[in-house]
Amino acid sequence: MSADGTYLGFDAGEKRLGVAVGQTVTGRARALMVIPCRAGIPDWARVDALVDEWRPVGLVVGMPRHADGSASASTRLATRFAGELARRSGLGVYRIDEHLSSHAAAESLRERGATADVLDAEAARIILETWFGEQLT
Repeated sequence: MSADGTYLGFDAGEKRLGVAVGQTVTGRARALMVIPCRAGIPDWARVDALVDEWRPVGLVVGMPRHADGSASASTRLATRFAGELARRSGLGVYRIDEHLSSHAAAESLRERGATADVLDAEAARIILETWFGEQLT
């Protein structure tokens, strides 16, 4: 298991970056916000401010893949994001397969009657909780 404490989770995309926060003690996370991106590049000042505000012990980035497990353009975008996040924050960045997290997020929002504008943050929550679950096994 990685260090106990607060983690931030990210769902990186071409147009939006979903962000979630969670605790290892509960293994639970909550959707925090969606940060707009330009050509896959987030507003790094906002990302840096979140890291400063939450003071996480680590960061988790979802790595999208095709159904057959092969890399895609989105995988490369998430890999670049994870690398820059590690460089800027100086924290450990953990990568996890996020296959179908957006689908699961859409279903979760539909069940709760929430709006789609928080879809990427909800996907980040699912990514982070999935990572917590894998750390406990």
